[in-house]
Amino acid sequence: MDKINNSSYLCRPVYSMVKVGKLNTYKVELKNMRDDSCLYEYTLDNQFFTNIEAPDIREGSLTVTLSVKKTGDAYALNFHTEGSVTVPCDRCLDDLELPVETDDSLIVKLGTDFSEEEDIITVPEEDGYIDVGWYIYEFIMLSLPIKHVHAPGECNAAMTEVLSQHLATEITEETDIPTGEEDTKENGETDPRWNDLKKILDNN
Repeated sequence: MDKINNSSYLCRPVYSMVKVGKLNTYKVELKNMRDDSCLYEYTLDNQFFTNIEAPDIREGSLTVTLSVKKTGDAYALNFHTEGSVTVPCDRCLDDLELPVETDDSLIVKLGTDFSEEEDIITVPEEDGYIDVGWYIYEFIMLSLPIKHVHAPGECNAAMTEVLSQHLATEITEETDIPTGEEDTKENGETDPRWNDLKKILDNN
């Protein structure tokens, strides 16, 4: 992100947290920009994720720096997001804190109607702004690992034990699921269902 030295380029978001229903929207003025460059700063807390009804994030504490540059008829939006979020562990369901640090960008143009094509977002010129709240949430989600699990030995011990017993019982009772090396296919390959269950047990 290019450094903006002129203090007049620091633009406080006019609609940084306007309540619309449950969602706090983050409106970035484009059409009425006073300068060719602006800098926005946002602080995201638990309320942000509650308002946006994020299904996979329980809590969060992050800062977002957004620079907006006008080039011709387009606007380049560059986001830097840093902090942490709390999600449920895929294995034991306890809280798991994950660090977040991501840089993302959008190209926005003014037009007749809203559209998204080939990484270019067009927003109605009569509105003259883009609401970046949902994009910020998507950037955070995309920065997280696909698998959300505690480090070995840090999962909830009681839940891990229950899971292990439950899976062991299922493997024993389901006669159509192989229970060992002797239960392999004729071509020598192990039933993939056994492999998937074994991975879960091994991770515990």
